[in-house]
Amino acid sequence: MKLSLLNKLREVNPVILNLSNFVTVQDVANGLNALGASPIMSEEIAETDEMVKICNAVALNLGAFTQAQITHLRAMGKQANQAHKPVVLDPVAVAAITYRKQVALELLNQFQVNVIRGNAGEIAALAGFDWQAHGIDAGGGSSDLTKIAQVAAQKFHCTILLSGATDIITDGQRVTKVSNGTPLFATHVGSGDMLSSIVAAFLAVADGDDFQAAAVAALVFACIGELTASQEKKMGSGTFIMRLLDQLQFTTIEQITKIARYREVETDDKCE
Repeated sequence: MKLSLLNKLREVNPVILNLSNFVTVQDVANGLNALGASPIMSEEIAETDEMVKICNAVALNLGAFTQAQITHLRAMGKQANQAHKPVVLDPVAVAAITYRKQVALELLNQFQVNVIRGNAGEIAALAGFDWQAHGIDAGGGSSDLTKIAQVAAQKFHCTILLSGATDIITDGQRVTKVSNGTPLFATHVGSGDMLSSIVAAFLAVADGDDFQAAAVAALVFACIGELTASQEKKMGSGTFIMRLLDQLQFTTIEQITKIARYREVETDDKCE
């Protein structure tokens, strides 16, 4: 795992352009800023060209959108492709809402993304697996999560970060599993959105290795969450998010290395 990317991110201070969910926009901006990136948010399609030019990566979030914002998402994705800027898509609740799934699939057909970051239900829905989901929750199903992630990666020609109790990162062939983390992530609505944008920040400094960027982002975020939760025996969600921001700012590679739990998995990559 190339954890040196964390120091590079903090040195480079990449500009991450976010078309974000209004529910979690502050979490995303503060999380990126604390880690060492430079967040910029956009809600106006007229500024898309200039915004894409000044950024180093783009994060697109489907958490709450309108018809006008779909047009904006499409324009931002296409412009990022033309400018060769990496793109992360967070397909919020596509397993629970048919319309959201339709929009996500249409967008994925109209521009190329580098990484899709979602929970098990969201990735399963995009990959075409039966899954029972409830709102933004991951839900449940009987299919193998590694296979789901690989099928999605192969279908959309990108890297998948399927996040959960164990994060699964795959480009359709290589697979890494990260088992660090804390249940407190699930108590804070903005945690997943924050991770998606942090993936974009690592893409910005990974010299084109999308799989490595997503894996490092997953490990860094999971370890920082675990370190935060370990500060008290009983911690509430409000305290957690406040201290998570502190930990994002100050955690070192050495601290992460001491607790990191991840493994590369050998799999049959012929999943289609």
